[in-house]
Amino acid sequence: MSTKAERTTAFIIETVAPVFNKHGYVGTSMSDLTDATNLTKGALYGNFENKEALALAAFEYNRSLLLTGIDEHLSIEGNAMAKIENLLDFYKKYDIFTMKMGGCPILNVGIDAQHNNKLLAAAAKETIKEIEGKIALVFENGINNGEFKLPVSPLQFSKQLFTIIQGAISMATITKDRKYLLNTVTYLDVLIKRELK
Repeated sequence: MSTKAERTTAFIIETVAPVFNKHGYVGTSMSDLTDATNLTKGALYGNFENKEALALAAFEYNRSLLLTGIDEHLSIEGNAMAKIENLLDFYKKYDIFTMKMGGCPILNVGIDAQHNNKLLAAAAKETIKEIEGKIALVFENGINNGEFKLPVSPLQFSKQLFTIIQGAISMATITKDRKYLLNTVTYLDVLIKRELK
């Protein structure tokens, strides 16, 4: 059973995570945070050392949701190709999945924090590397099981795949047209099946 303080901390993080993700570190004011949580500035700082600590906790919360979603789609029963297909299905609905978060945390925080918060920028970069590693492991298992051959190393292929996916996410976000995401990921599905068999 968690304590009242732990529940309050969890409530604050869950409530402010989409606020930081939408508005960015600099763009999020303390009044945005007090309005969202209905808590005083003192109550927020009673749980977090400063705004940066709260922003990092908020990103970690969204990051955890994202990594859990990816893990769930990559850990299904079946061969490597089935796992990759399932991951691509996840990304076809990625904009819907991240809606409650305020959008893609990698894109939003990764771009926003580049010039104003080194810790957040590093956390976004680390998340990208972790996702690429998870995808690479699936491709490596597929190679080891004789399912397919890759033209480059599993990690390099995963980086290219994830770059295309993130590009589609950014185009869909900027244009507010989810077809960029849906059409690109659908094409990737066809391309992977054709290229790897």
